[in-house]
Amino acid sequence: MSALTKASGALKSVDYEVFGRVQGVCFRMYTEEEARKLGVVGWVKNTSQGTVTGQVQGPEDKVNAMKSWLTKVGSPSSRIDRTNFSNEKEISKLDFSGFSTRY
Repeated sequence: MSALTKASGALKSVDYEVFGRVQGVCFRMYTEEEARKLGVVGWVKNTSQGTVTGQVQGPEDKVNAMKSWLTKVGSPSSRIDRTNFSNEKEISKLDFSGFSTRY
């Protein structure tokens, strides 16, 4: 493990799916912006079921902050009914170099 990893705590990865009024309300753009602000990496995309899904990776405290944002905040005109998190695990290195919107 690198000194950076030790200093900032364990690296975490988690998948998420956000339910509610989350499409057509700039949710992906705001998610990308928040992720960059927090310094986490991963991706976000709309699903054909009307939800937003993605993955977040980074230091545990930053991933937890992003999880909170995905559960309670979202974009200004969104309405989050619930957010499901799955596949949460500790990782040894990041799989992404930034945060992007997928299509």
